[in-house]
Amino acid sequence: MLEVGSLAPDFSLPDENGEIHKLSDYRGQKVILYFYPKDNTAGCTKQACGFKDRYPLIQEKGAVVLGISKDSARAHKNFKTKYDLPFTLLSDPEHQVIEMYDVWKEKKNYGRVYMGIVRSTYLIDEKGIIVKALEKVKPDQNPQDMVDVL
Repeated sequence: MLEVGSLAPDFSLPDENGEIHKLSDYRGQKVILYFYPKDNTAGCTKQACGFKDRYPLIQEKGAVVLGISKDSARAHKNFKTKYDLPFTLLSDPEHQVIEMYDVWKEKKNYGRVYMGIVRSTYLIDEKGIIVKALEKVKPDQNPQDMVDVL
């Protein structure tokens, strides 16, 4: 994980519509930047819908949500449409930003070892400073945890 108190690395990634987003575009707002393994899986759906349910409150607190996975923009568009997600999903198929934020790690599942995204969330303040960094978050608990720290 990146250090709390450090400047969040800037990046450029396409959203579900192919539009490019830079982290620096969000200066002046708090950003909940969450990394998740895969669209349309049980945990990722639970986490995304948790952020959706709390999105009005998140906006009231002056924050936006950006979700990043290595899924394609098309997969993101389908996921976003299916669950009516009100926030932006960014596509990082080459996992450049995923690695930059130190969430691409060795994982183990049923004895199988592989590289993948460790579900993690950063809270970045209006000046681009990381104020909270959470690794191995629980999908059903993470959205409320982030609301609580806003």
